[in-house]
Amino acid sequence: MRRNRGVTTLKTKRRARNPMGEFDKLPPHLRAWVATAKLPWRAATVQRAYDKALARIGDPELALDHLDRIQHVLVAKDAGRIWGRDHPEATEQLSSSR
Repeated sequence: MRRNRGVTTLKTKRRARNPMGEFDKLPPHLRAWVATAKLPWRAATVQRAYDKALARIGDPELALDHLDRIQHVLVAKDAGRIWGRDHPEATEQLSSSR
C-alpha cells in the first residue's frame, strides 16, 4: 500500500507503535512544532533532537530554532535529489551553507 509521504530519498521505517499516542505524550511546544513541520517526524525523534539541543544550548526557544535548522537541511537535501538543484528549497541550502 502506498503511504502519504510522496517521493522522498530520506530514510523511512515501519513502526508497530501508536504514533498518535506518542505524539500526545510530547510537551505542548513540541506538539505545536510537529504540527507545522514540513516532514513526517516521529515523536521520539523530535523529543530526542530537542533534548539534545536543549542540553547543549540551554534555551528552549533556541532549541526549537535548532529543530527548524535540522528540518531545513533535510528538506533542502531531499529537494535537490528529487527535483534538482534549481528547486527553491535546494538553492536555499546551498546559499545558507556558505
